[in-house]
Amino acid sequence: MKKYKWIIILINLIILLGLFNNSIIKKETLLSNGKLILLELAPVDPRSLMQGDYMRLRYTISENIKYDTISKRGFCVVKLQNNGIAKRVRVQDNRTPINEKEYLIEYTSKSWREINIGAESFFFQEGEAEKYENAKYGGVKVDNQGNSLLIGLYDENRIKIE
Repeated sequence: MKKYKWIIILINLIILLGLFNNSIIKKETLLSNGKLILLELAPVDPRSLMQGDYMRLRYTISENIKYDTISKRGFCVVKLQNNGIAKRVRVQDNRTPINEKEYLIEYTSKSWREINIGAESFFFQEGEAEKYENAKYGGVKVDNQGNSLLIGLYDENRIKIE
């Protein structure tokens, strides 16, 4: 019986490492091949005593939505303006239909009346809060499946804050 126990533990460890590596590969692919979209930020308090300095992000694409008419999971469809800033076109349940020059951002809807795109926190080194206070946009890389990854914050001139 002890022999089978170690085999089962080893198989579970291999599966866990495989899933973990698959997640890393997906994020790296999204970073290198994703389309950069700038989402306008809405103001939120930038400090947490337990987690250190961070900024809780809220996006203007999640404002003015009738939350009782949308599903708990779906896609926010955005279109880039000439200045590179994304504006919400509509919210839909499926990946299709999608028109030319529109991009999907997958969301989940919570009971507190806002949609969550998975990039609602931006952590930064302690003592650098002033540098990020004037952030106007969140830079998000998206793929054609609606997956998104926050890559940084940008100022009013659309320059990445570093």
